[in-house]
Amino acid sequence: MRFRAATADAADLDRAAAYPADGPVAALCADRIREELSAHRFRPEWIWFAEDEEGEVLARALWWGRADSERPLALDCLQVRAHVPDPAAVAAGLLAAGHAAFGNRPLYNISLPGGWRTGPDLVAAVDWRREAAYRTGLTREIERLRYEWAPSAGTADPTGRLVFREGTDEEFLDAFVRLAHGSLDVATQNELRAMDAEQLARDDFAFYRDCPGERSWWRLAELPDGTLAGMALPSATPYHRNVGYLGVVPEQRGQGLIDEILAEITRFHAGQGAQRITATTDTVNTPMAAAFDRAGYEVTEIRLVLEEPPGA
Repeated sequence: MRFRAATADAADLDRAAAYPADGPVAALCADRIREELSAHRFRPEWIWFAEDEEGEVLARALWWGRADSERPLALDCLQVRAHVPDPAAVAAGLLAAGHAAFGNRPLYNISLPGGWRTGPDLVAAVDWRREAAYRTGLTREIERLRYEWAPSAGTADPTGRLVFREGTDEEFLDAFVRLAHGSLDVATQNELRAMDAEQLARDDFAFYRDCPGERSWWRLAELPDGTLAGMALPSATPYHRNVGYLGVVPEQRGQGLIDEILAEITRFHAGQGAQRITATTDTVNTPMAAAFDRAGYEVTEIRLVLEEPPGA
């Protein structure tokens, strides 16, 4: 078995784009792959093949990054031909080769339909992917709901319960620290086992500042008397507007204020002409999921995220 990155040769990139979508897990179409290559979010050195002795491609992995990323950020697509007897072994070898070349282990997003556990073929396809990821160090698992808003869902009018204003970097850092305490977000809980809330706040601040959205969009949410209630960080992806980060400080939770903050983000994006707003939340974060439901966001897919634990 030979594991190698694609070359910049047109024939090799055509081979990567034309690889058939074996199995029930959705794969990117050829046009989308070429579009991502043109945008520098896929790169030849981030596309890897597993080949047999005759040069037949048995597996393909596509890693994704932002246009300015030095290394890939996520594994977007992993496929092994249906006739391969041990797909987990081939996939693990392919991932290990890629990780060694990159010098890191990007997380793996598996996009799935709702109710995917009821389909035996789909469960089997996820199982070998999960096993390959676990063998290569991606042993932490989070299941997330991906939501979308469309203009037909409308927007809620402001109620006056909260006032939104711009804030300084220091104010937002303090808000990040306060929101982390008691958070139901699994990633936040996991990160707090490896670092203190102040370091996590700095990391989160840097992450959202580097997203395609603008820092000027961020707002602190306050009660009419000036008491901090939470914050709203509208954001964007390379493809569309995104909810970004939102939350309520612990002492103000349980009063429905998350609805007010989500409504502010939705109004902001809609007011700038957004035709689609995406968002994600963990399946176990039922209060946040309920807020999305109330705001007219609809679940479009499940994302199974496999990643390397901190300190691994």
